[in-house]
Amino acid sequence: MAGKRKRGEGTVRLRKDGRWEGRVVVGYDEAGNPKTKNVLAKTKKECVEKLEQLKEQCDGRRPTQVRPDMPFGVWMDYWYQNFSKPRLRPTTQLGYEGWIYNHLIPGLGSIQLNRLTQADLQQFFRTMKESGRKSNAEKRGKGMADRSVRSCHAVCQMALDKAVEEKLIHGNPAAGCRLPPIKGREMQVLTQEEMRRFLIQAKAEGMYELFLLDLTTGMRRGELLALRWDDLDFATGTLRIDKQICPVGGKLIVSEPKTKAANRTIILPPAMLKVLAEYKKGIFSDLMFPSRIKPEQPIDPGYVRKRLQVILDWAGCKRVRFHDLRHTFATMSLENGMDVKTLSTIIGHVSSATTLNTYTHITDEMRQKAAVNIDQGIAGVEVVTVGEEEKSICSEPEFTPVQPARRRPGTGYLKQIKENLWEGRYSPIWPDGKKHSRNVYGHTEAECEEKLAELILQMKAEIAALRSGASTEYPDGISPKKKAIAAYLREHPGVTNKGMIARELGMGRTTVQRYYDEVRAELRGEESPAPQT
Repeated sequence: MAGKRKRGEGTVRLRKDGRWEGRVVVGYDEAGNPKTKNVLAKTKKECVEKLEQLKEQCDGRRPTQVRPDMPFGVWMDYWYQNFSKPRLRPTTQLGYEGWIYNHLIPGLGSIQLNRLTQADLQQFFRTMKESGRKSNAEKRGKGMADRSVRSCHAVCQMALDKAVEEKLIHGNPAAGCRLPPIKGREMQVLTQEEMRRFLIQAKAEGMYELFLLDLTTGMRRGELLALRWDDLDFATGTLRIDKQICPVGGKLIVSEPKTKAANRTIILPPAMLKVLAEYKKGIFSDLMFPSRIKPEQPIDPGYVRKRLQVILDWAGCKRVRFHDLRHTFATMSLENGMDVKTLSTIIGHVSSATTLNTYTHITDEMRQKAAVNIDQGIAGVEVVTVGEEEKSICSEPEFTPVQPARRRPGTGYLKQIKENLWEGRYSPIWPDGKKHSRNVYGHTEAECEEKLAELILQMKAEIAALRSGASTEYPDGISPKKKAIAAYLREHPGVTNKGMIARELGMGRTTVQRYYDEVRAELRGEESPAPQT
């Protein structure tokens, strides 16, 4: 008599029609009922083989049967994959997966779900606070930050809330855990003088428009870097914000904004529109703030964060986060009389209550000023603000921006070759994947710098035209045969037969094959593949 098959291996039986049937559980529905798949075969051996193949096709993962005595770690994985992950943004997914798979499952995963107690969780979070750090423990210490412990607890509590909803447990043991107190990050804003120096230095760094737009609108960093020129209507001054850039796994992903309220349309001041219109003349990309090296990609958020700190240091400003520029905008808006409801709409808060809670200190000062004004109006009492008598009108000192020792990427190369002769060079990567250089010369550094700037704009326009297919004129050094192929495909975009192209142009088929893919990619506006060596 054959031995009984182990749990999870499936069942094999002989049908009345003489065929063998194999059946295996591949999952469970929300009610806990098993979902099965079956295979049929003429022999038992063939049936077993097909059944094994079926299990492999199901990713080799054992199905999860939802039950009260299942391990807590299995429930956490099941909850995250089926209920939580589908509705999370990519960056939030990374955070959840860190708490679940690096902390909760290793620490509590073996305990049965219906036997997990508040004491177990309390001890776990205490240990996490004292010695839970998994990386950089030597530099930062073994203990984890209060905010990290609270975040991990929040994920755990949501998973257990779902378990209560599914009637797997009677109550949520995480609900009564004592956690480290909430410590809000200190909000820092730039003063008027700091903003003036900051923007002067940002202009010297070639990042003036980016930071000015943020200080004018209070956008989040990801929202700012995701902007495209199509989002801005110069005629009406409206700017549509409906996406953001998120770095995930070393790549930049375009995703939905943080909240529904973050999908908004704002109106830019005329001065800002004028700045952007002038700035657009030198940008040959659909993106408003493209990478200097790869104009088809946005600027990396990490690069913007690093440059911000450098600019702040050179401008003699205190160090603030990029998000503090958003706080600076909100603070200035409130101090200059903007109502909270309007501000909430502009910066994309879910409600005015969120804005009020975030900027309580500002609104308190506004209420104090209002009280003083009322008191003066009703009682006629003269009130002098502390320190006001010490204020004096004086001109702000001029600020000279720090000139970096190295030139910024995308601004070319400049050097003095003789006493009265300067040389400028720009060597961008063209759509064929190669660098093609052009030079300019001037009798002074200023003259050469001006000519170089004009050269850069001209070459960027040529590259943009090639990528969009609006032009087939290539720089010197490009094969004349490749030029001919590009011109032909521009006129006959539907022709894909390489033999026909070769006959029409009077060249060999191997020559057409060599350049065809590169030219097609360039005409589509894509970056051609790297040339083979």
